[in-house]
Amino acid sequence: MMSFDDWAADSVELRVGDVSVAAQDRGPRDAPVLTYCHGYPSSTHDLAEVFDRLLDWRLVAIDFIGFGASDKPRGTTLTIHRQADAVEAAWAQTGVTTTVLQCHDYGVSVGQELLARRADGSLGVEITGVIWHNGGLYPDLHRQTLGQQLLRDPEHGAEVAAGMTEELFSGGVGVTWGTRVPMTDELIHQMWIGMCRQDGVSMAHELLHYIDDRREHADRWRAALEDNGLPQTFVWGDLDPVSGAHVMERLIERLPDATLVALADVGHWPPLEAPGEVAAAIESHRPAAAR
Repeated sequence: MMSFDDWAADSVELRVGDVSVAAQDRGPRDAPVLTYCHGYPSSTHDLAEVFDRLLDWRLVAIDFIGFGASDKPRGTTLTIHRQADAVEAAWAQTGVTTTVLQCHDYGVSVGQELLARRADGSLGVEITGVIWHNGGLYPDLHRQTLGQQLLRDPEHGAEVAAGMTEELFSGGVGVTWGTRVPMTDELIHQMWIGMCRQDGVSMAHELLHYIDDRREHADRWRAALEDNGLPQTFVWGDLDPVSGAHVMERLIERLPDATLVALADVGHWPPLEAPGEVAAAIESHRPAAAR
């Protein structure tokens, strides 16, 4: 896999309000566009191996504000709505008019908000399909890890973030990893490097505001997921203790027309643990005109 630093070096800098956002714009300009909404606490770098497997796609995706190579402002609430605004700004600045959307973890909430804007007629870009990976689509099913619970403690969360080490971070990711492939030290190190940009580790607790956003906007985002009428594919790791097989059970019930790909030996990170299946799911959403 390409290193985080090399991946970030290939990004373009976009201005979104008063912050700088690192955007990936890779692939032929006349190819179908894939927009990737990444997870917490990582970055678009999670998709590097998947994108290497794709044929003739254009990736347009940002490191969310506070993540990866983007600015990490303190003292401001980083809401899901603000991140969705940043995605829309990136589309506008890169000339995207039509895209397939791919969302993982934190990014599923950004994707749901973008779909809600589509439903109310305020989204200026056409979304033709969505690929989803493990995330809190239904907040009542989201099971926080111990690390998240500690970071969300109102009295000690900042202290927990300040004391985080790469070893502790690795342990936190490890409990969400599946059995298909080993979780390597190098993979974790690359994710850690992205977190450490602008001392981002120390604000890990601030980035968890999305959990509150999910509860506040649960009805709006549920409707955006269940009533959008788009082709949707769920490539989902069963072994994820946060948003695993128990979420797939509800998806089977609520979305009978969706394509559901349950990965019995994969945990929370399908783009990293099962890049082949993820790439195949993306290819299945290639617009007919581009086949």
